[in-house]
Amino acid sequence: MRQANSLFLNCRAATLTGPDYGLIEGAAIATTPDGILWAGPADSIPAAVAAFPHHDLGGRLVTPALIDCHTHIVHGGHRAGEFEMRLKGASYEEVARAGGGIVSTVRATRAASEEDLIASALPRVDALIAEGVAVIEIKSGYGLDGDTELRMLRAARRIGELRPVEVRTTFLGAHATPADYKGRDDAYIDEVCIPALHAAHAEGLVDAIDGFCEGIAFSPAQIARVFDAAQALGLPVKLHAEQLSNLGGAALAARYGALSADHLEYLDEPGVKAMAAAGTVAVILPGAFYTIRETKAPPIDLFRAHGVPMAVSTDMNPGSSPMCSLLLAMNMVCTLFRMTPEEALAGTTRNAARALGLSDRGTIAPGQRADLAVWNLDHPAELAYRIGFNPLHQRIIGGRS
Repeated sequence: MRQANSLFLNCRAATLTGPDYGLIEGAAIATTPDGILWAGPADSIPAAVAAFPHHDLGGRLVTPALIDCHTHIVHGGHRAGEFEMRLKGASYEEVARAGGGIVSTVRATRAASEEDLIASALPRVDALIAEGVAVIEIKSGYGLDGDTELRMLRAARRIGELRPVEVRTTFLGAHATPADYKGRDDAYIDEVCIPALHAAHAEGLVDAIDGFCEGIAFSPAQIARVFDAAQALGLPVKLHAEQLSNLGGAALAARYGALSADHLEYLDEPGVKAMAAAGTVAVILPGAFYTIRETKAPPIDLFRAHGVPMAVSTDMNPGSSPMCSLLLAMNMVCTLFRMTPEEALAGTTRNAARALGLSDRGTIAPGQRADLAVWNLDHPAELAYRIGFNPLHQRIIGGRS
C-alpha cells in the first residue's frame, strides 16, 4: 500500500539547495507517494498541502537522507592481521605484494556462499542505516572470477530487498589480478573481467562499472579496455584513481565522462581540470587515508578552485577502510582535510547522489524523493562536529515515517 500524503512541521530543514546549508528555520515539508511536493517556511504553506496529515518533528533538524556512494561492504573474511602488519611498519603496497591485500580477501570471498556474504554484510549495512543512510553503493571486486563476481552482485541486490535501503551495484572486476593470472594482467582483463561484466549485465546486476588504476592494479590502457566494454553496454563508469601514485587515472575517467573518480590523494591540477570539464565528482575517502597512514591529502583547494563537486564516503572494505560510519567520515574529512561541515554534508547527500548518477535525491526540494533524516540536533554543523555519537531520531523513506 502506498504511503499517504504528509506534512512535516516544526523543524529546521537543511535543504542543501543553496548557501548556508539551504537552511530554513521554522520549516515545513509536504510529501506525496511520488516525492517532495513542497518545502519552505511554515508560515508560507500553500493551501493545496495545508490539509495533508500533520507530523510534528519537535523542532528537530531535517536533512536529506544520507548516501554512502563508495563501499565494498559485501566480502568474505577480515584482514585484521594486515592491520597489525601495517602497524609494525609494512606499507599498503608491501602487504599487497606479500600476498595480502585484495587477493587475501578474494580467497575468503570465493569460499563464501551467497548466504554467507549476505549474513556477514547485513550488520555493516544496519550500522549505516542507523545513521540515516538511505542509499548504499556496493561494489564487487573480491571474486575476480566470473562466478564469484556475480555471486557478490546477487548478494548486494538481495540486501536491498532485505533492508529498507536502496542498493546501487557496481561491477569492479578490474580490482586486482588474481593469483592464477599473476603476471598476465591483460589476459585477465580479456578472459575473465570483460566476460564477467557481460554476464553480470545480462543478469541485470550492474548499475555502473569501476576499476582500480594503480601500480599494484591496472594501467590506464587496461582500464580503458574495460571502459570501452562498459560504453558498449551503455553503462556509466567510475574509477579508483591516484590513491598511491599519479598514473593519470582521473583524466582517463574524465575522458569517458565518468560519474566519479575516487581517492585522488596524488591527483595534480591537470587531472582536476579534466574532471571539472567532464563534470566528474571527486569522491573523498578519509577512512583509507587514515587506515594506511597516508600523508598526502587529496587536493581539496584545487577541487574548490575548479568547481569539482566533492562527495564523501566510508569506502567500507576489509583492508584499507574497515569503517561503517558515514558520520565519522564526515568528521574525518573536516579534521584531516579541512573540508567544511557544509561541504561534508553536501558530500554525503547532494554530491553523493551525483556520484551515483541519481538526480532525484540529495536535496530537500520539489520533485525529489521524500528520503529524509531527522536529527536530535540544533544545527547541521553538529553532524560533522561530534565524534562517536549518533544523533539520528528517525529516517523518513519515501515519505513514510
